[in-house]
Amino acid sequence: MTLLNASRTRHRRLGVVAAGAGLLAALLTATPAGATPDPGDAPTADKAVSARAQADAAEAIAAGEIPGQDEIVHSANLEHLVNVPKDALAGINSDLAFQGRYAFAGNYDGFRVFDISNPRAPKTIAQVLCPGSQNDVSVSGDLLFLSTDSSRSDSSCNSTTQPATEKSSWEGMKVFDISDVRNPKYVAAVETACGSHTHTLVPERKNVYIYVSSYSPSASYPDCQPPHDGISVIKVPRKAPEQAAVVNFPVLFPGEGPDGGGNPGAPTNPGVSKTTGCHDITVLPAQDLAAGACMGDGILFSVKDPEHPKVIDRVQDNVNFAFWHSATFNQTANKVVFTDELGGGGAATCNAAVGPDRGADGIYDIVGKGDKRKLVFRGYYKIPRHQADTENCVAHNGSLIPVRGRDIMVQAWYQGGVSVWEFTDSAHPKEIAYFERGPLTTDALSVGGSWSAYYYNGYIYSNDIAKGFDVLKLTDRRTDPAQRVRLPGLNVQTQPDYFD
Repeated sequence: MTLLNASRTRHRRLGVVAAGAGLLAALLTATPAGATPDPGDAPTADKAVSARAQADAAEAIAAGEIPGQDEIVHSANLEHLVNVPKDALAGINSDLAFQGRYAFAGNYDGFRVFDISNPRAPKTIAQVLCPGSQNDVSVSGDLLFLSTDSSRSDSSCNSTTQPATEKSSWEGMKVFDISDVRNPKYVAAVETACGSHTHTLVPERKNVYIYVSSYSPSASYPDCQPPHDGISVIKVPRKAPEQAAVVNFPVLFPGEGPDGGGNPGAPTNPGVSKTTGCHDITVLPAQDLAAGACMGDGILFSVKDPEHPKVIDRVQDNVNFAFWHSATFNQTANKVVFTDELGGGGAATCNAAVGPDRGADGIYDIVGKGDKRKLVFRGYYKIPRHQADTENCVAHNGSLIPVRGRDIMVQAWYQGGVSVWEFTDSAHPKEIAYFERGPLTTDALSVGGSWSAYYYNGYIYSNDIAKGFDVLKLTDRRTDPAQRVRLPGLNVQTQPDYFD
């Protein structure tokens, strides 16, 4: 491990991206016999880069301007405690959820459960093989929810990849009983239009509502025809999860014509995704508020009636935002951070050629009251450390670090690593800590890095696509008060009231 001084700034000349310790627990299969990891769901192929880009990466490493291949570097106030490599689940690591002393880590091949009662020595207690990207995961009480957004032969955990053009293909939500956390049981499946790319829980005492975000990739998909300008709302009775069902499909972008409403994308707005659904939604139940990142649009909506969400405001950024990816409220609900996943997470966009505003976070103030609230743009944030053209890097999943009177969050940037940054001054955000690894390779663009980086009960947990599960400890006077905040659990897209 090499420790870089936090004050050291790394700048360098960068080119334009070229086209184009043993099993810790028994592997569990949620259905009997035969389930195997399915590489057909995971975008693992390397992408070629130019000879100039390869030389630039090698030169930058030799000059100490970026970390060496797989080398770990971090600011002085952020300690890397441990890495737990991948085990039985070999696919891409995805999202994280927490409950009590457990962390639940999604993977394109299923999900893994860690006992984090000692964060310096996490222990794997279960691995469930259930292939189907992205396998974003969340938990509520005795239930665990898993998103499937790839065309499967059926809803079982023994399913195989099949062409999306097949009318028999299945995509949607899976529900597991985790009352015995060491032996999760698959109890229900709900098919949804366009599958479930991500999902968000709106929990109540008797039921859990799920907002399913998905979008239409093309008109050739028989189960996902445009217009697809809404979200599926699933109702799951806690005492009878096998009765889970879609109860509504609210249209968030009403409009006339074959493509409905929402951002039309190119050619009207070149470089911007056409809105055919939402990528991710974050709800703030204490405020009956939600923010949606919906491809070409960002929206604010009311969830007073969880079965019938109501859009309050809608914004676009047709200059710098390519794909509205996710959202995070500040604690007082007068700001929201939207991320832009420029390049779809598989491109090198943290370089001088792309610049500081594209592939960044957009910070919006929420002004007004009630249903008259508006989103007002204030500024962008992007990590200040340039990455090589062999590193996929862009804004991705993060969470608040709960400090009264300050707006601070931790965020994943794929191979850009983990960034802790403050946006108390919306127009002048700044990084205060970071952790990253050097490029996976210097002769091609290999997909890797931190998919999700979240703060939970005094520690930062990161699910690295390629390297596994990381635990970090932040020691900084600005964030130290957060160590006193303890939560019973955390699904980041269901944002808690940290100080209730």
